[in-house]
Amino acid sequence: SDHMENICGYLMKYTNLVTGWQYRYFVLNNDAGLLEYFVNEQSRHLKPRGTLQLAGAVISPSDEDSHTFTVNAASGEQYKLRATDAKERQHWVSRLQICTQHHTEAIGKNNPPLKSRSFSLASQGSANSPGVQRRPSQNAVSFFNVGHHRLPTGKRVPIMQPDHLVDVREMMSQAEGQQRDLIRSIECLPASGHLTSLDQDLLMLKATSMATMNCLNDCFHILQLQHASQQKGSLPAGTTISWLEPKISLANHFKNGAAQNFPAEINKPASVREEQSIAEPCQLTREPEEINPDEELEDICDDKEDDLGAVEEQRSVILHLLSQLKLGMDLTRVVLPTFILEKRSLLEMYADFMSHPDLFVAITNGSSPEERMIRFVEYYLTSFHEGRKGAIAKKPYNPIIGETFHCSWRLPKSSVATDAGTNSSAHSPSEQLTPPKDAEGQAEPDCYTVKFVAEQVSHHPPVSGFYAECVERNMCVNAHVWTKSKFLGMSIGVTMVGEGVLHLLEHGEEYTFSLPCAYARSILTVPWVELGGKVNINCAKTGYSASINFHTKPFYGGKLHRVTGEVKQNMTNTVVCRVQGEWNSVLEFTYSNGETKYVDLTKLSVTRKRVRPLEKQGPFESRRLWQHVTESLRDGDIDKATEHKRALEERQRNEERLRAETETPWCTKYFLKDGDGWVYHKPLWKTVSAAQTQQTDSN
Repeated sequence: SDHMENICGYLMKYTNLVTGWQYRYFVLNNDAGLLEYFVNEQSRHLKPRGTLQLAGAVISPSDEDSHTFTVNAASGEQYKLRATDAKERQHWVSRLQICTQHHTEAIGKNNPPLKSRSFSLASQGSANSPGVQRRPSQNAVSFFNVGHHRLPTGKRVPIMQPDHLVDVREMMSQAEGQQRDLIRSIECLPASGHLTSLDQDLLMLKATSMATMNCLNDCFHILQLQHASQQKGSLPAGTTISWLEPKISLANHFKNGAAQNFPAEINKPASVREEQSIAEPCQLTREPEEINPDEELEDICDDKEDDLGAVEEQRSVILHLLSQLKLGMDLTRVVLPTFILEKRSLLEMYADFMSHPDLFVAITNGSSPEERMIRFVEYYLTSFHEGRKGAIAKKPYNPIIGETFHCSWRLPKSSVATDAGTNSSAHSPSEQLTPPKDAEGQAEPDCYTVKFVAEQVSHHPPVSGFYAECVERNMCVNAHVWTKSKFLGMSIGVTMVGEGVLHLLEHGEEYTFSLPCAYARSILTVPWVELGGKVNINCAKTGYSASINFHTKPFYGGKLHRVTGEVKQNMTNTVVCRVQGEWNSVLEFTYSNGETKYVDLTKLSVTRKRVRPLEKQGPFESRRLWQHVTESLRDGDIDKATEHKRALEERQRNEERLRAETETPWCTKYFLKDGDGWVYHKPLWKTVSAAQTQQTDSN
């Protein structure tokens, strides 16, 4: 009776980011198995501000300090609480755990085993809701019949025998059948009326039941592996215990729980038939094409992306998709809903990272290795705001294999930052080299030209190569990126695997760099994007390096989109510059001499890229390839955009199947395989080297 006493008192409760911690009066009701709280002791006779069922709950002391603990209810609700000291925390935790254990065991005794229960929706009667037959006293744990069985004290868990696994498999099969009955019962509900197949609670039930069955199947697979290891003494060589492949095909889009039925071939728009009938890319010319900068015009396309927002009519699509995903699943082969797409290809997104070409060209004007590294870091950090379009939670088109994107920028030489110490090096011998004629642009003499080309060089895995150069300044950058997407529950993570190298030929320096991860957060409410992870920039010749951290927002407190970094000289381990701020707002650079510089990215001028008109683009250039999808998205016609997108994806699958059957390797157009990476076929460092050799021979 001493252990089951009702206790009450003040605790601090974490409310939200705005109000933070608040003192609340808590009451532990052992008889009812409830934890209730009130604004203060005087309001105890009123209705509680909040109540948690303790049956099936988990009480966890926090590692962050000796005062904090959490109460995680079976319903998913959580209280984060803080006592005045460690002794008081222990008092509350122990009493809560005793109460939780008592009521959890009571549920296990009062409910029959899983085998004899029926979970089909039909068995709940003909009421308007699956839960209408629940008894008022029945909580979430008893409703879903979570049985808890305690082993006698001191007894060891017996090794699971093969017949036990057979019993588990039989129970799993029964549960899978009942889960399928549940799904069918929900989908057979009318499309309109009081309770429909699109009811948000029912859609969530479909999603969670599917995720639960997938998780149980994975656990059963692990049990089988463990049993095999007990039989043989160890796991077979090469065996790994990991998430299994999805058991349900995700090749198609789904809307409102059913596959979309598109019109027959004869009713398809001409543009869709054209997308499906474009010849096999390898049968087209795969010879590199020299783009004439004079054909490129300043881009007038201004596709501003709106936030997705919490769009109710689209939640059903997301919920149905989530019901077929599980934690850690690779999303490379998963076709995502069309309404989350940006109106640009991933290849064009990489080009938009170059939207500040003045900062890019200014890197080589640095008077010292230290200043050049700092300038590169400044350019690097300012590129993500425009490249990612801020924190808009939309996804660019997945490029199809062989897709390319070309553009360029022209900027007045007067707009590029110089340095007092660069006068002597501004006309270095390497810069006065006459570039090859085929590399010369016809830009105005008072302008620099930065050219860009990107190509999707692989489909599985999805790898993109991109290259940019400024011939007048003898600098170029080459990179390859493999995008790996994973499902993380209520968010999606994208890892950018690969490496880029900036070549400053005037100084003989190479700067290697990587890219941060990206995360789409809160995908069921108002989605938003953040960057995360640590990236490094290194220059082996000069010994300077930079370490940059993109900080993801902590669960409690903290700022969004925070970034910190430092530039140092490796030989002396001296930090020469520190940077902090937000990658989509304001950055603060602090130099070793004490000076501070602020860069407001929202006010930074953006140079518009120059792109050839659609009629002059090849059939596999991004904007022409995706033009019908883009037009449909601009018009707000999601169904039509999905139809065009599906046609492109189906054509790509057919081409891939044909290449596999004929054992025909894919031929890239602009990039060549180099070890684990990809390199542009005619990089500036090769043409300049050839020009140097030619001048030496002529002398």
